[in-house]
Amino acid sequence: MNSFLYKDLTINQITKNNLKNSYITITDEAKIILKTPKTSKSFIFNLLDDKELWIRKKLKEIEKNKPIKINLEDEVHLFGEIYSIDTSEAEILRVKLEKIRVNSLENIIKHYNAFYKQYSYDYIVPRVDHYSKLMNLKYNEIKFRKMKGRWGSCSSKKVLTFNTELIKTKKELIDYVVVHELAHLKHMNHSKEFHDLVEKYLPNSKLYRKELKQTKFSTF
Repeated sequence: MNSFLYKDLTINQITKNNLKNSYITITDEAKIILKTPKTSKSFIFNLLDDKELWIRKKLKEIEKNKPIKINLEDEVHLFGEIYSIDTSEAEILRVKLEKIRVNSLENIIKHYNAFYKQYSYDYIVPRVDHYSKLMNLKYNEIKFRKMKGRWGSCSSKKVLTFNTELIKTKKELIDYVVVHELAHLKHMNHSKEFHDLVEKYLPNSKLYRKELKQTKFSTF
């Protein structure tokens, strides 16, 4: 990989002779990757000139929505905010961390994940019960687990599953996911009727859905 400067941007170029076209990608870490066949510098800089606005737009989006980082053993991420581990919100986690015999990163993360799962249960279950009664929709079971790529699910057996990462986002977004999954008890699809039902109980559901798509979580 060859790196060079284009104006104030660092470009990481990968040259592959078997490529027919040139491609520009930007990683979640805001790293600009340029893949090209063997070609001239003038071609590359012309390409970057053409794509500069797009590149800068993507970099701004990444900067705006970059994952929140927390200091393990010092902070927790709840409801879109960072809390000190010394606060009452993190008391359960703080006590467990103090009892760890082998203070390894793996052990610490294990306790963090268990804390978020318990906190999810304590906060989200009452929200589900609240909206379940409001919407007159009954579920059979609620589960919690850490998931990639989805916030929640609703099975044909009326089992609701929520991503424990959800507890790290804003309360109104948590409510959106709760109502969204409950609505699937009536409409097992994303039809107009489904979205109308969600909107009935959360008038800003379209804004919440958009914000949720842009939300990224803390990284360990």
